Amino acid sequence: MGIKAGLVGLPNVGKSTLFNALTKSSIPAENYPFCTIDPHLAITEVPDVRLDKLATIYGSQKKIPATVSFVDIAGLVKGAASGEGLGNQFLSHIREVDLIIHVLRCFEDPNILHSGETIDPLADYDIIVHELMLKDLESVDKRLARLPKDIKGAQGKPDEQRDLTLELELLTKVKKALDAGDAEQARAIMNNAPATALPLLATKKFLIIANVAEDSLDNETYKDNANYQALVKKFGAAIVIPVSAKVESELSQLEDQEAREMMGMLGLKERGIDRIIRETYAHLGLVTFFTCGPKEAHAWPIRKGMTVRKAAGEIHSDLERGFICADVFNCADLFQYGNEAGLRDHGKLRREGQDYVVQDGDLLSIKFNV
Repeated sequence: MGIKAGLVGLPNVGKSTLFNALTKSSIPAENYPFCTIDPHLAITEVPDVRLDKLATIYGSQKKIPATVSFVDIAGLVKGAASGEGLGNQFLSHIREVDLIIHVLRCFEDPNILHSGETIDPLADYDIIVHELMLKDLESVDKRLARLPKDIKGAQGKPDEQRDLTLELELLTKVKKALDAGDAEQARAIMNNAPATALPLLATKKFLIIANVAEDSLDNETYKDNANYQALVKKFGAAIVIPVSAKVESELSQLEDQEAREMMGMLGLKERGIDRIIRETYAHLGLVTFFTCGPKEAHAWPIRKGMTVRKAAGEIHSDLERGFICADVFNCADLFQYGNEAGLRDHGKLRREGQDYVVQDGDLLSIKFNV
């Protein structure tokens, strides 16, 4: 699936360091602005204990986890919308991602340059969103200038004229919100827009990464950090993920046993990157279904709400084209009852037609004929 999350932030906030940890890549992460010029793309495995359990139950020789794609995008500066720094490239790269991950610096370190006079993650966030809104205003103004002509040209086509008129009303409201600098209002308006609506940058879904100091992880003392508290107050704890990019980078270079020992010393229950991957997956609107057998246990990412016929197409186009039906059960039931015989005894294994909506954790066996 061509679904991507983009790491975004001002220069020297820890984006590339965190990207390296997320993807175990080796792209540059230097202490100067614009080290990242071209966006780097990497595909990362999604941690899922269910896949391990399924592989054990089916005696699978191979495990293929679900994946999510991350993009490391060049650091932005104030004035990007008018071409400052690498603004044009930055904004075009953001347009291509489905989820924005704002990496915001919450730690003090005189040895690492900072674009502002003080460490202020909310101010950094506002700079980025302001530039996104300025670019969106350009797009909206161009479309609004064109719409009256399009509406006039659609005379005699009532359905097309109605859709264009609704788009005009929608974008007029969005422009008002953007002019007022209200990205949240613009996002709320676009949430009710049709899928064909003009794609905007400032209204994309997002997560917040609070890049905290290494020594603040022990006993979660980062919770006392005023910058972290400000982010939670504004965005809510559900989408603010506290991470030390430096620690995650170090952990990613260790063997599993060494990494666990280091996590124990730091009081970490899980790696920050595991939570980032998991939350990214969820905020991209993805769920996982499985196919399992003695050869392999395979986790397949799909968009929430996808029908079983469309999901079959993720495995192979022939399965979608020649779809007949699917035998379906959920892994949670399999874990409870132990095997497929137990599922049958309790009525948990069923046959579904093409309009069945796949649920997270479903195991599918597709019947097809081509």
